[in-house]
Amino acid sequence: VFLLFFTTHEELQTLDVDDAFFSTPEDIAARALKPQGGVNFIRTFKKQVEDQAVNLPPNLDELVQNATYVQSPDNLVWRYFYNLKGSAEYPFPGGLFQWARYRINGTGLNETEKIFSESLNKHENTLTLATLRIFSNGLGQPHYHFNANEMGYVISGCGQAGVILSSGVTARFNIDIGDVIFFPVGTQHYIKSVCEEDLVLILAYSTGNQLETLRMNAYFHGTADHILAQLFFKEQAEFKKFPKAAK
Repeated sequence: VFLLFFTTHEELQTLDVDDAFFSTPEDIAARALKPQGGVNFIRTFKKQVEDQAVNLPPNLDELVQNATYVQSPDNLVWRYFYNLKGSAEYPFPGGLFQWARYRINGTGLNETEKIFSESLNKHENTLTLATLRIFSNGLGQPHYHFNANEMGYVISGCGQAGVILSSGVTARFNIDIGDVIFFPVGTQHYIKSVCEEDLVLILAYSTGNQLETLRMNAYFHGTADHILAQLFFKEQAEFKKFPKAAK
């Protein structure tokens, strides 16, 4: 079972090998592939009613005798493959992240992770992927991303999400196993766990660059306390009560 994310907001267009083959005139396919028997061999191929990219043939064991292949060298494999489950964990108050992402200058990445990171950054419209675990009754605090839309899929647990809109209204909703959530770029949002078990999600961000995120505790401390005093009608000294954000 795979969970797939595609970097397009338009209707996804896909052309499978068999569709391309059957859309090619028989004489053109014969000249391109040069099989024994020529065009007569090409004519022995029959288009199936069902999409064989999705539905496996009932006689697959008869058709396939050897499905093994030789593993490619690491410098090729790690351009397209990343061991997310075995990668470094990044804890935060209330949970932890694991990332398949681009980091500027490969900061904090091992050699194979650097290969993957550089590969992401070389391609347009790629993705940063992560797993997010929020501990029971924990909180992924309000934050927003400067350079990416975010989508998430709930693997386990249950929770609540909130989207703070520019009008000052908050859209709140419950999330459960199998649900998909979407946060547009620049939209402040939060997620919290409300079950006894941890809330676990797979997250995808629409950027191959280093993800830029600003969290509520960071921008509170990034704003001068005399400005906050004017905004909230509270004495300036009151804002010393907020602890500084941990890095």
